[in-house]
Amino acid sequence: MFRSLLIGLPGGMRSMTPLAAVTLAARRGALPRDNGAPSILSHSWASWGAVALAIGELIGDKLPSAPDRIIAPGIAARMVTGAVAGMALAPRENRGFAAFLGAAGAVAASYITFDARIRSMRRHGQVSTGLVEDAIMLAATLWIVRGASRR
Repeated sequence: MFRSLLIGLPGGMRSMTPLAAVTLAARRGALPRDNGAPSILSHSWASWGAVALAIGELIGDKLPSAPDRIIAPGIAARMVTGAVAGMALAPRENRGFAAFLGAAGAVAASYITFDARIRSMRRHGQVSTGLVEDAIMLAATLWIVRGASRR
């Protein structure tokens, strides 16, 4: 269940990457055996779609016109993707609470990382700050998903 909370944290930085990671893990059969993920996550269309959206988000995040992550639609997206990713990393019988933990982690991290990003952008600019944030988020996501595999 702890990984359900943890997967929400990188989801606060980039909403689609944790979802893309769990769809790829589901497709490879690398999620815990009794996971609470919806079965559609293991479908190839779901994983490729989530990966495409994650790549688009990684690129779009560096644009000056990118909206703040703490606007209502951004928070809603993070809640949904954090919830689904959280369910995927938890036992089926705990998927409701796991969804809550994933969503809560994503919302909390959205505000914390938004503040850190704004301060960093003042000194280092949007692209440099975004690239460092991407590296941290990708490493965290991979560590969390790999650590949950096939318990």
